[in-house]
Amino acid sequence: MNSIKEDMLLVGKRIGLFVFLFVVFSCSKRNITYFSNLDPNQEGQYSNKIELDPIRIQKEDELEIKVTTLNPESNLLFNYGVISRGDQVNYDAIGSYNQAKYVVDSEGNIDFPILGKVNLAGLTREEAKKKLTELLSKLVTDPRVEISISNFKITVLGEVNNPSSFTIDSDKITILEALGLAGDMTVYGKRENVLIIREDESGKKLFRVNMNDRALLNSKEYYLKQNDVLYVEADKKKLIQADINPTSIAIMSIVASIAVAFIFSFDEIFN
Repeated sequence: MNSIKEDMLLVGKRIGLFVFLFVVFSCSKRNITYFSNLDPNQEGQYSNKIELDPIRIQKEDELEIKVTTLNPESNLLFNYGVISRGDQVNYDAIGSYNQAKYVVDSEGNIDFPILGKVNLAGLTREEAKKKLTELLSKLVTDPRVEISISNFKITVLGEVNNPSSFTIDSDKITILEALGLAGDMTVYGKRENVLIIREDESGKKLFRVNMNDRALLNSKEYYLKQNDVLYVEADKKKLIQADINPTSIAIMSIVASIAVAFIFSFDEIFN
């Protein structure tokens, strides 16, 4: 009888040890603090001194272009697509037509009033402004041009609380701001291995950044560009949970509970 009791006790201890190791593995500590190696005494050193690559106009970008000249009629034409005949202006058309927007086609051109096809792909906003200003100067006096990318967007996917695509009002956004729009990472997100997918005329480029490392603050990858995709990979614990059948988890929990109860009530059962 004692031999049976010892064997059962040994089995119970092994089950208990398995449950303990399972719990420890499931609750393994991970670093979920951004820039965890940041020295509080050196915060002032992390100013933006890096030279960023300028945002360049890409195919399929939607440009909002505002032209100001000394001629009110030219302003109506270039900004609203409305032609004024003498003192008669179609204000209904102006009211129903927003600021003129131009989509960069597959060849990198926009179709601008009077000027026709103008190639802007690959230019920075300043370069595009200069080019349009020079072209318009041949038609009107002292034109002023402002250009913005109205469909500047980034996409955040993976282990975040609100994965989606987001349209940005400006042409400058940091990786932290992008994660903020997506509701931040979940606890399962691998902060040390975040993937940035960027596409330009030369093709797709991949960057991996470590959100736990303060060095990111002084890198070019800290700032995103239009159409960037930010992908947060899940850690191994989440992947294991995804692979385990829910029924198996339930059975394991029941067995573990019985094993723990058995160990604690062993003496009462056999004495």
